This record gives sequence, C-alpha cells and structure tokens, in this order.
Amino acid sequence: METMLVTGGAGFIGCNFVRYALAHTEARVIVIDQLTYAGSSRSLDEVAHHPRCALTQADIGDHRVIDALFAQYQPTALVNFAAETHVDRSIDDSKLFVETNVGGTVELLEATRTFLSTLKRPERSGFRFVHISTDEVYATLGASGAFGETTPYAPNSPYAASKAAADHFVRAYHETYGLPTRITNCSNNYGPYQFPEKLIPLMLLNSIEGQQLPIYGDGGHVRDWLYVEDHCAGILLVLQQGRIGAKYKIGGGGARTNLQVLERLCYLLEALLPTASNPALVRQSIAGYDQLKTFVQDRPGHDRRYAIDATKIRQAFDWTPKPSFDAGLAKTIRWYLDRRVWCNAILAGQYGRQRLWLAKATDESSS
Repeated sequence: METMLVTGGAGFIGCNFVRYALAHTEARVIVIDQLTYAGSSRSLDEVAHHPRCALTQADIGDHRVIDALFAQYQPTALVNFAAETHVDRSIDDSKLFVETNVGGTVELLEATRTFLSTLKRPERSGFRFVHISTDEVYATLGASGAFGETTPYAPNSPYAASKAAADHFVRAYHETYGLPTRITNCSNNYGPYQFPEKLIPLMLLNSIEGQQLPIYGDGGHVRDWLYVEDHCAGILLVLQQGRIGAKYKIGGGGARTNLQVLERLCYLLEALLPTASNPALVRQSIAGYDQLKTFVQDRPGHDRRYAIDATKIRQAFDWTPKPSFDAGLAKTIRWYLDRRVWCNAILAGQYGRQRLWLAKATDESSS
C-alpha cells in the first residue's frame, strides 16, 4: 500500500486534501501537524477513525521525530502543507514564519534525503516530495498579466518572503541532491475548514453576528479565488503524474477585488439567512449585510493584484476548476452556517476575529 506523509494535514487546505486523498486513492495517509491555532484535530473528525488515516502531533522542525516517522511508516510520498500562512501575523512576528516555513521545510528535505539514502534504487526512484506554496511569492501585478512558471520571485511581505525561501530550498535540494521534488503555487483558496482570520470566513462570521466588516484600503486589491477541493484535485494530479523538479501553478481563474468578494458574500448570505430573520441585525435596525462594511487603514506591503496562469496544469493533466465562484461561495456559506460549533470550538481563546496588524498598530499609537 502506498503511504503518504501529509504535513500540516490538520490545517485548512491540508485537512481537505486528506479527505480528498482518502476518497480518491487507496493510500494510507499519515497526518503530521503541530496542532497550533490554525490546525485542529476537529478538522479531521470525519476521518479520525478511518482505517487508512492516522494523526501524529509533531513539529516539522523536530528532526528526531520526523526521522522516526519516516522510519516507522516508510512513506512513498510527502506532501508539505505545513506553514504559517497569515500575512497579518507575519507583520507582527516574522521570526515565527522563518522558523516554520523555512527551517521546517529544510528539516523535511533533510529527513527525506536521509530516508532515501537507506532505500534501494527501485524504492528510491518511486518517492515523491510535493511542496505546496503560494502566488504571493511573486509580489504584485499591474493592470494586466498573470503569474506563470517562469515569473521571477519578488516577495513583499514577511510571509511571502518565507514561502519564497522555502521554494528555493526545495528547488536547491532537487538540483544539488537529486531529491524528487515538485512545487505547486496556488491562488487564494476558500471553502470548508478555513480558520476565520482569512477574508471569506472572517467576513461571513462577522456578518452573521452583526459585526463590522473591515476592508483594507479601498477594497480594490485583486485575488484569484480557487475552491479548495479543486486545489486538492490539482495537487493529487501533480503528486501522481507531475514531472520531477517541475513547478505547477494552480489557479481558479476567478479574479475579483476584495470588495466584489464581499458584495457577493452579502448577496448570497441574504438568500440563505435573510437579515430580517437574523436577530443580530434586527437589534441594530440594519436592513442588509452590506451596511456592515467599513473601510480601514491598509496594511503595509499589501500587494495590489494577483492572477495565475494555470495553462500548464490544465494541459498536462486535463485539470480544471469545477464550481463557479458563486456556486463555491454558496457551498462555503452553507458549510459555515451548519458548523457554528466547529467555528466556536477552534476560535475559543485563540482569536477574536480582529484585523491583527491593524489592532496592534492602533494599540501602539494609543500607548
């Protein structure tokens, strides 16, 4: 039986990939996650007792533990989702992002190199290392164009810089040591199990509770939105069929401004939970979710526009995103409306849904 190690498998994209891999392969899936604020075992409740799934709480930076897991499970693949991912948090504490995103990735590469050295050539040649990255490593686009496989790196935030450095290490380990690596760079994901510090779940939960919807700057920042299950399908194709040493861009082709995203969210939420039947809005005499919008100070280094050219993966594997943005967003809204217990549980004592960098800047200016 094929065995894949999935690091960061209790996080947003990781837990969705674990489900997708269990449903679409016969592989044994070993989840490795430190279970910090954004990675919760609750996100794996549906597969917790699956006979082909196991969860180990561990730090990818602890080489002794990672080496032991390689020895125990003898994996045929490693898919690395483990990362600190929130730009606001990277502005507050960039060192943590360097430790996890760069240092942790290097430890995984070293563990893989050590493990492969113990295998005979046929077993070694079948191993695959897939590193999941982001389009943010490329900085910002002008009014036109899209990121492709040859776009130069130019990260603007500490988060983006840490992911760019990790990508470079993955490539270097392939070029220097011959590690069978592949890198994917995705656009903004949305869907079930996303921690509510990111735009869509944050705005959705605030809307439900009648709280303000804080929009950075003028709301004109453009992102290419990708439904998380489509992303997981693309990753699995890269894992199974991708060329060693190659990079693949996975984008949804759904470029929209943050303000446009929020407007669609308010519109779709109105159909599923009308304001007239939402006590939180009725108490405030608010007639529509869009009245909760408020513009706040933009964050430093906020890239203006991202877009991905996914031609390579579309042509190589006949991959294509399935739901339209509205259909995917409606599915996401329904999921969060039905999973308030999950939301409350993972938020308890972890995060009050404030805009983190802005809250810190406000505190510092008033002190």
